[in-house]
Amino acid sequence: MFTTLLIIHGLMAVALLGSMTHQTAAALWPATSKASFISSFRGVAGARYTVANIILYVVTGLLGAVVYVAYRLAVRPYLESAQLWTINGSFELKEQFAAIGLGMLPLYWWVWRTPLDPKLASARGAVTALLCFIVWYSFLVGHVLNNVRGLFGR
Repeated sequence: MFTTLLIIHGLMAVALLGSMTHQTAAALWPATSKASFISSFRGVAGARYTVANIILYVVTGLLGAVVYVAYRLAVRPYLESAQLWTINGSFELKEQFAAIGLGMLPLYWWVWRTPLDPKLASARGAVTALLCFIVWYSFLVGHVLNNVRGLFGR
């Protein structure tokens, strides 16, 4: 059961990662044409991603909260006994970043509400970039932590 939930959590995180990255590229570097692959990647309607990103963020966070119990009982004691302080601290920071991101979701929704206010373009870019950083950091730390026993385990 735990492994299944962890896999679903990871798949949701990948979907969120792709969606947030797409929207961030569109917000920070709007495409003027769709002549190349990079321009097409940036040339999406960023506002269409907002509700999906919020839902993905919340669902991924809830799944993370469910699997967190197993992490607290099995993985964290191992990290402490193996003195893997950097990895343990990275996960602690991930928890804080994820909570900050959760608190930012109403602001994120507000700056992306349609019709888009041109005066909020820089705020949209900043808020989206910060959320994208949180999602990338959380994904990478979670992925490394998921593989810790294979890398350092007995």
